[in-house]
Amino acid sequence: MTSEGLETIVARRSAEPLAPDIQALAEAIRARHEPGVLAVLAYGSSLRGVAAGDTLIDLYVLTDSAAAVSPNRLARLGCRLVPPNVHYGEARIGSVTLRAKYAVLPLEVFVRKMGPEVTNPYFWARFAQPCRIAWVRDEEVRSKLVAGLAQAVRTMIAASLPLSPEGEDALELWRRGLAETYRTEFRPESDDRARAIVAADAAYYEAVTQAVLGQDGLRAPAGSPLSRGRAVEGGQSDVSWRRRRIAGKALSVLRLLKAAFTFEGGADYVAWKIARHSGQSIDVKPWQRRHPVLGALWLLPGLLRRGALR
Repeated sequence: MTSEGLETIVARRSAEPLAPDIQALAEAIRARHEPGVLAVLAYGSSLRGVAAGDTLIDLYVLTDSAAAVSPNRLARLGCRLVPPNVHYGEARIGSVTLRAKYAVLPLEVFVRKMGPEVTNPYFWARFAQPCRIAWVRDEEVRSKLVAGLAQAVRTMIAASLPLSPEGEDALELWRRGLAETYRTEFRPESDDRARAIVAADAAYYEAVTQAVLGQDGLRAPAGSPLSRGRAVEGGQSDVSWRRRRIAGKALSVLRLLKAAFTFEGGADYVAWKIARHSGQSIDVKPWQRRHPVLGALWLLPGLLRRGALR
């Protein structure tokens, strides 16, 4: 089998058409933030067969500058300090109301967050997975975006290699890597989540792994950065990911606190998300909606005790 270049694989997959209802929602969200939008990405469960009406559709709105993120100075500062800014949006598409959780971020920052120097996997772990370009201003922007997405794949593989024994297949590499990234956030994901995500796009994960590592699969070319990554002993690998977990959970708390101020309907969204993934029902009180920061801090110890957050 002839191996394709990574950028070719990523470009082709990201250019695949979206379902018409998701495309229409992406266009509606883009219109909210014009002018200044360079691209809109769709990713997540709605691309893996989950009905659009049964989930929050995940979108990223990428802008040409920090000023285009928001007219509000505090919101722009929040995006600069703890990116991205997260919003809730909905639109009536035909006879169905579709809902989106979407992030807004400058394209330049988005691409930079895919690089190997970024130790926290929040960005590159998400966009190493297949996504779609719902809208892009021009081909120059598309090229930058594809290069960033391809770099996310390289970064994810390099970070995951030390977790995988020699000779393990590509799918298990991704399962291990994704499962480990969930532990760097307060994400209420079951242990089978990574396995299901990889199984849904097995051919894609095998193709991009071969494109990065060559025909020999998980045996990286001698002397390459990926080969050196495999040379990390188990203890050193554990330290690296342990540090990611500590730093990542701290960032997750900061993002939750920031979202309490910037994410309309945030308290109800968090409760819905936890109940959907963990089966733990959360009763959001009226005072918690009025004071979301205090409400989140009040709920957090109980959620941890009940295992709704891990």
